[in-house]
Amino acid sequence: MTKTIEPRLENKAAAMPAAGDVNALFAEFMSAFEDFKSTNDQRLGELEKRGSADTLLEGKLDRLNAILDGHKSALDRVAVEKARPALEGGRRVEGDEYKDAFSAYVKRGEEKALSVGANPDGGYLVPAETETEIAKLLTAVSPMRAICGVRQVSSSVYKKPITVTGPQVGWVGETAARSQTSSQVIDELTFPTTELYAMPAATQAFLDDAAVDVGQWIAEEVNAAFAEQETAAFITGDGVNKPSGFLNAQAVDESDWAWEKLGYVATGTDAGFDVGDPSDSLIDLVYALKAGYRQNATWLMNRRTQGAVRKLKDADGNYLWQPAASPEGRASLMGFSLVEAEDMPDIDTDSFSIAFGDFRRGYLIVDRQGVNILRDPYSAKPYVLFYTTKRVGGGIADYDAIKLLKFGVA
Repeated sequence: MTKTIEPRLENKAAAMPAAGDVNALFAEFMSAFEDFKSTNDQRLGELEKRGSADTLLEGKLDRLNAILDGHKSALDRVAVEKARPALEGGRRVEGDEYKDAFSAYVKRGEEKALSVGANPDGGYLVPAETETEIAKLLTAVSPMRAICGVRQVSSSVYKKPITVTGPQVGWVGETAARSQTSSQVIDELTFPTTELYAMPAATQAFLDDAAVDVGQWIAEEVNAAFAEQETAAFITGDGVNKPSGFLNAQAVDESDWAWEKLGYVATGTDAGFDVGDPSDSLIDLVYALKAGYRQNATWLMNRRTQGAVRKLKDADGNYLWQPAASPEGRASLMGFSLVEAEDMPDIDTDSFSIAFGDFRRGYLIVDRQGVNILRDPYSAKPYVLFYTTKRVGGGIADYDAIKLLKFGVA
């Protein structure tokens, strides 16, 4: 946790919250005003007694006046920022002053102007521009973020009610008795967020380089580390201090599917496709998914599994796998886009190496707003470490939206 040092009077204006919490700014303003009144009372008392006031009191009063002006300006800035349109997720864009202060903190460890970003866990919120860039890079690199639902929250746990079954209905004659129908079943899904961290390092000479865009550098450094850890957790995570991956759910034969389980279709052959009709299990998997999910469905597998699928043909001799139509596009399998994720298991006995479904409805990624950074110039001299953290959660949002292919007999 960052240590707070009581600023001397001449530095008090620099240490005040800059365009941050209104209550904190107002409290600072009132505290400075009380000091101003007390000092001015002393000056007036000396004027009455001696006809003149101590020059030290006059100087102190001038400095307190400057501090009051600074606090008033900060309060005015907050009022203006609150009037601006809010960004998606409810966060306002910090001004250049905070961005410059953050850059100074990263490069040299200057903290006085950063009290607006302080949080109880230590460290500071990165500027909105940097946070947005990290999110963009994660979406571009992480295959799961590209296809799953993503929700930003301000609390540590996101709760989502969902209707498992609707109310019972039925046809009835005009004068026939109406029996009482059963009520609908509503379940509540919870998505706790857990801490994900990265710790890039840089030399002080690198940070002092005026050409370095600090925000861009942090985004690029933590991007790969965050994306790698996230993707693994979203697929195979056990839910202990990390998101719960969809492969962590109980898998059952599609004929025995029930809520809180994922249905699978078996290939009929251990560790491989059926030799006689290798594409049949893929067709069965596609139609195991309801039509409402199928229109936005995506295949998910690793590159080695994709290499095996790429060899398959239909009854007319056409390859089931097709390359992307453009450099920015995705390959397709049986007309549905295919996403490659290295954390999907290789083909093996009874492995679930292929998933198919509407992941945007089937799996939810929860991001708690804000990315924090704590500067550490001591632990790894001559390098400066940047302990960067964000809170992320994830889990299945709709158990009927994702189906698995099991490489086994049944």
